Amino acid sequence: MAKHIFGQHFPKNYLQNIRPKRSLLVHVNIHQQTSHVAMASEGTNQKKLPRFLCLHGFRTSGAILKKQIFDKWPTQVVDKLDLVFIDAPFPCQGKSEVEGIFDPPYYEWYQFNKDLKVYENFDKCLEYIEECMIKHGPFDGLLGFSQGAIISGGLPGLQDKDNSVAEKAYSSPITCPSVHFLGEQDYLKKYGMELLELYVDPVVIHHPKGHTIPRFDEKGLESMLSFIEKVQAEINK
Repeated sequence: MAKHIFGQHFPKNYLQNIRPKRSLLVHVNIHQQTSHVAMASEGTNQKKLPRFLCLHGFRTSGAILKKQIFDKWPTQVVDKLDLVFIDAPFPCQGKSEVEGIFDPPYYEWYQFNKDLKVYENFDKCLEYIEECMIKHGPFDGLLGFSQGAIISGGLPGLQDKDNSVAEKAYSSPITCPSVHFLGEQDYLKKYGMELLELYVDPVVIHHPKGHTIPRFDEKGLESMLSFIEKVQAEINK
């Protein structure tokens, strides 16, 4: 299970070593031993659904990510998932880009300086995520948006290799099944493209928008449902 990975103390420039960033990224096979949560998917299906820990974007919240997903994703997707939304450990320390669009409070996973060379509290962030996994799991995967996707992008590699050194998160191909959302107008798209090279057989869903939670077109919906079906089959073995 290698849950100790999430409690290690990493250097403050950790994210400088994990350069790829993207709008939204879904991973599976992040298993931890734990129990239940309040903000789960509303589905009442008795069948065990794939359970995902959802990590929101910078200076937003779990409630905001939940609203974005349930407003934009069709019931045929969300009813097939058990989505657990948590707030990041640190209150917002500056202006949120969603202010006036979504109500506060807002949270952030860690802090960084303007030139992105110094990062603070990333070790505490990982400890917090580990605690959430222990408290609210077990989980079959991670779903991350923006800053939450930066975190979820590195955790599978660390867990898979049982590493305590952050630089090794992408030291070899990541075999964890994954879905990557790439927005044509997203200013971080190039980092999402770079990230694809680090994953084995990633599922890629393109959308025409920018840095946002996307709606599905027909092809994207088909890809997402196929991915969920494979995950469901895996957890039911």
